[in-house]
Amino acid sequence: MTSTLITGIAELVTNDPSLGDGSSLGMLHTAALVLDGERVAWAGRAADAPSADLRVDVEGRAVVPGFVDSHTHMVFAGERSAEFAARMAGEPYTGGGIMTTVAATRAASTDELRFGAARRLAEMRSSGTTTVEAKSGYALTVDGERRLLEVSRESTDETTFLGAHVVPAEYAADRDAYLALVCGEMLEACAAHARWIDVFCDKGAFSGEETRRVLAAGVAAGLLPRLHGNQLEHGPGATIAAEFGAASVDHCTHLRAEDVAALRDAGVVATLLPGADFSTRSPYPDARALIDAGVTVALATDCNPGSSYVTSMPLCVALAVREMRMTPAEALWSATAGGARALRRDDVGRLAAGASADFAVLQAPSHVHLAYRPGSRVVASTWKSGGRIAG
Repeated sequence: MTSTLITGIAELVTNDPSLGDGSSLGMLHTAALVLDGERVAWAGRAADAPSADLRVDVEGRAVVPGFVDSHTHMVFAGERSAEFAARMAGEPYTGGGIMTTVAATRAASTDELRFGAARRLAEMRSSGTTTVEAKSGYALTVDGERRLLEVSRESTDETTFLGAHVVPAEYAADRDAYLALVCGEMLEACAAHARWIDVFCDKGAFSGEETRRVLAAGVAAGLLPRLHGNQLEHGPGATIAAEFGAASVDHCTHLRAEDVAALRDAGVVATLLPGADFSTRSPYPDARALIDAGVTVALATDCNPGSSYVTSMPLCVALAVREMRMTPAEALWSATAGGARALRRDDVGRLAAGASADFAVLQAPSHVHLAYRPGSRVVASTWKSGGRIAG
C-alpha cells in the first residue's frame, strides 16, 4: 500500500483534542499528515513526520477535515427559481412548493436524475465536502421513492427514506391511506436501500402522532431515526426526536428551553441549516443557546430546489458565524465533526490515525478564512479516501 506525506501545512485542524493545542479543533501549526492508502496513518508536527513513499507540499495552506453534509435532498428534477423570486418579493415560505418538485421528479428519467445529482455532488466536492447524506421524498410513490434511493446509493451510503415528506395530492382526502402506504409497501420497497428513516414533522406536513407512527415503523424495519422539526413553527419534533433517541433533529428554528434540555439529555444532535433560513428569509436558529446548553450542533446545506439550493458548506459556515453567533472554530467543528456525529460516524470529520483520509486544502493559511471570505473560492483541493477528487 502506498503512503503519502502531506507537508507544508500552515495550520492543520484535526478535531482531535489530544493533538496540537488541546482545543476541540486539535489544531497544529507547521504540520504534516501521513496517509496510508485510504486512512490517516499519522498527524503531527512536520519536523517529526515519518517517511513516506510520496510527498505532496501544500505550500503554507491550511488543511481541515472534509465537510460532512448530513442533510441534503440531492436527487431531484426541476427548479423553483420563480418560487424564490416570489419569496424575495414578500410571499412567506410554507413548504407547499414541494409538490412542484414531486411532479418534475416523477416525470424525469433515471438518467436525468442521475445527471443532476452528479452535477450537484461535483459542486459539493469542489467546495470541500467529502461525506454526503441524501434523502428521498420527491416521488412519494413506492417505485419512485425506491428509485430515488437507488440513485442516491450510487454516490453515498448515507441514504434516508423520507416518504413522509408531505402528503401527495392524490391522497389529500385520505391521509391515513398515505400513512399506511408509507409504513407498509413503500417502506418495504425502500428499507434495503436506506440507512435512515426521516419525517417532516411541522406545520403543513405531519403531526406528532403521525411522525411517531412512521418512525416506529422505520425502526421496526431496521432503519435509524432522524427528523425534520421545528422549522416553520414550534411543534413536537424536537421532543419526539429525543423520545426516539434520533441521531439528529434538523432545522430547530423554533425551540423552547424544554426542547433544548430534551435534546441535550437524549444526546440528539441539532443540525442547523442556515442556507434554508437565508433562502427563505426566515429567522435563524439560536445556535448560541444550543451550544451554551451543551447540545451538539451540526451544520448542513439542506441542498434542495425549493428552500435551499445550496451546495457550499463554506457558505453555511460563513452564515453560521455571521447570523447565528457561532465562532469560526465552532462553525468549522459543526460542519465536520458535528456532521459526523449527526450520522453516527467516527471515521470521518476528523484527521487522526485511523480516520478516513478525507480533507480539504484551503487557499488560505487559516480556517478562519472560511467565514472571513464568504463567497470566495477558499477551497483549493478536496481529498477523499486518500485521493484528490477536486481542485
